[in-house]
Amino acid sequence: MNMTLYGHAGKWLIVDAGVAFLGDDQPGLDAVMADPTFIEERMADVVGLVVTHAHEDHVGAIQHLWPRLDCPIYATDFAAHVIRERLKETGTTRQVRLHPLPIGGEIALGPFRVQTIAVTHSIPEPVALAIHTAAGTILHTGDWKFDDSPLVGHTTDVEALRRLGDEGVLAMLCDSTNSMVEGSTASEAKAHAGLTAAFAGRKGTIAVTGFASNVHRMKAVALAAKANGRRVVLAGRSLLRMEKAARACGYLEDIPEFLSLDQAASLPRRELVLLCTGSQGEERAAMSRIARGEHRSLRLAKGDTVIFSARAIPGNEEAIAAVVRHLETAGVEVLTPSDAPVHVSGHPAREDLKRMYGLVRPRFAVPVHGTLEHLEAHARLARSCGVERALVPEDGDVIRLAAKGTAVVGRVDPKRLAHDGRDLLPWSPEEDLALAA
Repeated sequence: MNMTLYGHAGKWLIVDAGVAFLGDDQPGLDAVMADPTFIEERMADVVGLVVTHAHEDHVGAIQHLWPRLDCPIYATDFAAHVIRERLKETGTTRQVRLHPLPIGGEIALGPFRVQTIAVTHSIPEPVALAIHTAAGTILHTGDWKFDDSPLVGHTTDVEALRRLGDEGVLAMLCDSTNSMVEGSTASEAKAHAGLTAAFAGRKGTIAVTGFASNVHRMKAVALAAKANGRRVVLAGRSLLRMEKAARACGYLEDIPEFLSLDQAASLPRRELVLLCTGSQGEERAAMSRIARGEHRSLRLAKGDTVIFSARAIPGNEEAIAAVVRHLETAGVEVLTPSDAPVHVSGHPAREDLKRMYGLVRPRFAVPVHGTLEHLEAHARLARSCGVERALVPEDGDVIRLAAKGTAVVGRVDPKRLAHDGRDLLPWSPEEDLALAA
């Protein structure tokens, strides 16, 4: 549920406003997000909300918190499309001031000059933000990886990062999701090749489940299906929404229209690939309903194959195992990333982080995204890369970033709100959340 506030010269800049999903153990609650009371009381001084990318944990709260966050919103074309579709659900599309965010350009927002730097992630058009102020430059990386062969969109602009480092960076807020993973994160091209190989020689229907927002993977599945004489049908509303956004932004121009459920019913089973939501065992997602035999149009049987093209998020293991048991009981073969190279992460591993620190050379490091264990591992790595100081923040910490006196200087009560499908309610966690990455 990412939401970062930058204050400078009496003005405030908001970066992202996302949600976390509560899962099946919190029935009746769809999502949880930061309570915006602190910044709501300062909205007269807010110059804008800038979005790094379109994942729900970065944009999913916008539809719920509008108009409490009544300020201009800046987003790339793909993220803006996703946000508009969400705002339609609340009937607030026309009221929201949504402005374009140029990739590789910059915008002036009060005392902040925000420069966007192209990065790569598991969704189109992610950007890192170089926030230039009179007090210094902050690099807010968002979610990122180095990928020289992404299937859609741009590569990470390494030269822009190096130039930024040459100019001088006061502090970097950087992705910690894979800070405990050795080596470098592989390219999406590896997952494409792995899926193509995994499809080869299969006789029955193939079903692939992954994160709906991963348009790289959507394209990889389509290309792997074509290479093996198959056609693809999408199963799950979030996949259909992402396909609509991707086609609107030109990222699937070379991919034929996917089959409808009715068209899929008339196709021989050996020619069919199902791309499904539900890689985390979500009870209401397409894969779970298919595994339980409850989907109205799609079924799997002995001789079919299911491929989990996503990692298991900590906390979801039992739900995923339950889906796998249903499938295996029906005679369906199940492949996971531990069986074949059918998934790659969207986040930087340790060697990638070292490379980023070598390019940017920030004076201070503020690890973000991940558990306390991830943040502390990232902080140790940052210190080994020569930063003067690495601060490990907690939700609600107020941090001074300055030439002198960089430190945690205060705290805002990190209250949370939950959405029950209709209203926002105060919410207090009884246990740690497993956040999607």
